[in-house]
Amino acid sequence: MNRKPTTTLASPTTEKLQKVLARIGLGSRRQIEDWIRQGRVKINRQIATIGDRISSADEIWLDGRKLNRFHLQAPPQQILCYHKPIGEVCTRHDPDGRPTLFDNLPHLRHGRWVTIGRLDLNTAGLVLLTTDGELAHRLMHPSYVIEREYAVRILGKIDDTILKNLQEGVLLEDGRARFNRIIDAGGLGANHWYHVTLSEGRKHEVKRLWESQGLIVSRLIRIRFGPIVLPKGLRAGHAVELDQPGKKALLQMVNLPKTQ
Repeated sequence: MNRKPTTTLASPTTEKLQKVLARIGLGSRRQIEDWIRQGRVKINRQIATIGDRISSADEIWLDGRKLNRFHLQAPPQQILCYHKPIGEVCTRHDPDGRPTLFDNLPHLRHGRWVTIGRLDLNTAGLVLLTTDGELAHRLMHPSYVIEREYAVRILGKIDDTILKNLQEGVLLEDGRARFNRIIDAGGLGANHWYHVTLSEGRKHEVKRLWESQGLIVSRLIRIRFGPIVLPKGLRAGHAVELDQPGKKALLQMVNLPKTQ
């Protein structure tokens, strides 16, 4: 008879299933919770449920494949800064065959890359990736208020009333939203550049805020995520490993120890 998973009694020798699988870099905790709901994860050949806890004695299966002990060890923690170009998607596989940023990342022998905050097809700029699923989960969780900064080129006439509205807040279809700051970054003719910051990552939020004022976003580039700035000289389609001060700053923001 198959051994039942440990599901209720918390002890120093057990951890939540989704936390373990996220830590070893299989995906973000949110992604893994979706896999569990879909019945893709089993513990000792039994379908797992949200809240199940596991120990080193349990066998874990994903999509019919048993994860061996090597796979259940956390990979070395790595964090990349990637300069995403326009026209790339942030998904691992695209049904329409569009290029994905994962095609340009270093190969990993153990673990896999997890994106920290995706960008849409027509947005360029900084994307962070890590092998540490727990770090990715915390950096994307709304309880950690992490500021994002974008360079945005606007087509249309902008006056002080519009700028005031965007900083005080406007009602979008999914609730009120606002920019923390708007800085004039110059420009000539009909197009003008601004740097804007906000502390959440709702879908197309930057574009929707400007469009709420009857304006058109003609270019959008993420230039900062929390304390990490898009490195100068990093060409589009290329990645560089985050330096130690950058790693330390990210980990401190989400209350994680220096090494995982």
